[in-house]
Amino acid sequence: MLDLKLIRENPTEIERRLRTRDESIRLDGLLRLDEDRRAIIREVEELKAQRNEGSKEIGKLLASGRAAEAERLKGEMARLAERIRVLDERLKGVEEEIKELLLRLPNLPHESVPVSTKKGDKLVLREYKEKPRFDFLPKSHLELGEALGILDFPRGARIAGARFPLYRGKGALLEMALVQFMFRYQTEENGYEPIFPPFLGNEESLFTSSQLPKFEEDLYFCERDRLYLNPTAEVLLANLHRGEILEATELPKKYVAFTTCFRREAGAAGEEERGLIRVHQFNKVELFWFTKPEESYTALEQLIEDAEDILKELDLHYRVTLLPTCDLAQQAAKTVDLEVWLPSQGKYYEVSSCSNCEDFQARRGNIRYRPEPKARPEFVHTLNGSGVATSRLFAAILENNQQRDGSVMLPEPLREYVGADILR
Repeated sequence: MLDLKLIRENPTEIERRLRTRDESIRLDGLLRLDEDRRAIIREVEELKAQRNEGSKEIGKLLASGRAAEAERLKGEMARLAERIRVLDERLKGVEEEIKELLLRLPNLPHESVPVSTKKGDKLVLREYKEKPRFDFLPKSHLELGEALGILDFPRGARIAGARFPLYRGKGALLEMALVQFMFRYQTEENGYEPIFPPFLGNEESLFTSSQLPKFEEDLYFCERDRLYLNPTAEVLLANLHRGEILEATELPKKYVAFTTCFRREAGAAGEEERGLIRVHQFNKVELFWFTKPEESYTALEQLIEDAEDILKELDLHYRVTLLPTCDLAQQAAKTVDLEVWLPSQGKYYEVSSCSNCEDFQARRGNIRYRPEPKARPEFVHTLNGSGVATSRLFAAILENNQQRDGSVMLPEPLREYVGADILR
């Protein structure tokens, strides 16, 4: 959530920057409400000062035996109290409107983010390795998975519905291998504290992470218990220190979590979305940082490298892209994606998004730190990144390592988990 004071003091500049993300954004309504709010507060403060003076005067009148005058003044104070009550109700309503508008505003994009209204205008920062070359027509991961008996979408659909994958045999082992390998790697090699959180979150958790209220339609909701199935472990990790004041010596805090994630993915369609490309349920290892504000962009670079380590260890070709303003998630100030290559489609697909949310989530969750002992608390910065999502990674491993006979050579780090060097 943005700081209302910042908007009030720099309305033209803030609106200009926000409109690089969404040209329809206007701040005039919010600013009018803010002016109304301050006018109401001024009037209430003046009326309360009059009430205090009136109360003192009533005491003096009663002490001097002027009861009739005191009674008349009591009547005036009663009318004044009623006016204060009405204004307090108005103030409550105005503040609710302000909060609702603030909650729907996105974060301010960092100055290094490319400005564009087209999602395709991402900036390629670098690539790792070259695209694989085949002397045969490469199959899709769906063809390979079904032929190898490791993916069974028809039975997944029978159990839950379309776009719920079912892994079987060596496929189930490979899926779990990815989770175990990534989780252990980030813990042992990159120094993250492992977390195994609940897979559901309450309304306040979804609010803190910024999924609510704007993206409620995309979430799975358990109405009886008022709990949401997490769309990403970012939601859960963002709430680890909700309402807390951390010490500067504790920062940065680096967490890695595994969860199964659930998303409605409404509107996704097309041949290129078949198989594991866009599903309602998938597994993901998530990286999350809490940092001092002045250190967050250095931390972002490290976070990106930590996510890249996984793709390098699996010996996959990938590219690193900087997203334009129009493609940023609501909470993100800057996002860098890691994209793997799928030979069957001749396209790149994102497997990790690494974002600096600055103090956007921290304001919602009231997550602060003391720069120095006894200093006034300030908001931390939060960062998140997939480390990484398994579904598209699974697809990339099958497609990039396929052999002419339809078998798939497994990356070396996964072989001990699967109990095989090659899937056939």
